Amino acid sequence: MAHIDYFFATLSPYTYLAGTRLEQIAAKHGATITYKPLDILALFARTGGTAPAQRHPNRQAWRAQELTRASKKTGLPLNLKPAHWPTNAAPSAYAIIAAQNAGGGDLGALVHAILRACWTEDKDVADDAVIRAALEEAGFDPKLADSGLLVGAETYAKNLDEAVERGAFGAPTYLVDSGQIFWGHDRLDDLDAHLAGDL
Repeated sequence: MAHIDYFFATLSPYTYLAGTRLEQIAAKHGATITYKPLDILALFARTGGTAPAQRHPNRQAWRAQELTRASKKTGLPLNLKPAHWPTNAAPSAYAIIAAQNAGGGDLGALVHAILRACWTEDKDVADDAVIRAALEEAGFDPKLADSGLLVGAETYAKNLDEAVERGAFGAPTYLVDSGQIFWGHDRLDDLDAHLAGDL
């Protein structure tokens, strides 16, 4: 059985645009997933990337066009200028870590609910009420938003270190136990083919 370590950021529009396709692909191939939220700006800084606001205007213009195209291709609506972006990603990441440790709900649905809150619903994913609503929607105890904060902080930092050590430099990144790395929501078809043994 294949295993996927899923490195992602709760503020990443490209992670949002992945929807729940990773979970569908994993189910198709009987693969397991470990969810590893991380600080995307710290990942950029450590691997030679640049924060979106600091990129050359040409890159920013391309990003806007690419996100619009990707939104149409995936059928996932997206607000290019969400009301609460950027914001503090740590609280939502800690909640995902706590939910994964607790079990009992749908982690893929939780991640997508948080991302959807940011990119389509103009909600602040640093807000405890938003996080609690996402937890409840995905079948988790909403009180997880307030628990395991120390473990969450430690794991969040470890996820960043591990991502750098294993070759990731952006989000979403899918690292398969075969050693293959797939970066970007637009590489999910390649991940699917790899798990099928065709790539």
